[in-house]
Amino acid sequence: MLRQKRVVSCFLESDGRILLLRRSGRVGTYQGRWAAISGYIEKTADEQALTEIAEETGLSGRDIELIRRGQPLEVRDEKLGIRWLVHPYLFRVKERGQVSIDWEHEEARWLDPKEIDNYPTVPSLKEALARVWPA
Repeated sequence: MLRQKRVVSCFLESDGRILLLRRSGRVGTYQGRWAAISGYIEKTADEQALTEIAEETGLSGRDIELIRRGQPLEVRDEKLGIRWLVHPYLFRVKERGQVSIDWEHEEARWLDPKEIDNYPTVPSLKEALARVWPA
């Protein structure tokens, strides 16, 4: 039986591009994979989204604007024995240059959302993005 874990997955947008982060070797899962800003939900999903953005990028609530909150997405990882319940978000960043990544990531790139297929991502990242990105 899979254990359920609830997480937020926060996409940051600036000038039609999204921020993807390559996970460091020091995180618990999916090391080296590209991801959005994410974290386990310890509060409400909305509060956790803001907490993770602050921790992982140094941006405060004044630096971002919520654009869309997507429907949660179930992602099953049989190998890890986890059923992730991903709560996706899209935020607009007011000043891209203010982003400063922390130890959880080794690299950051702003890219066209169509380029996501060119990156080895965490499971179902493209599907999570589709729940918040305008069609």
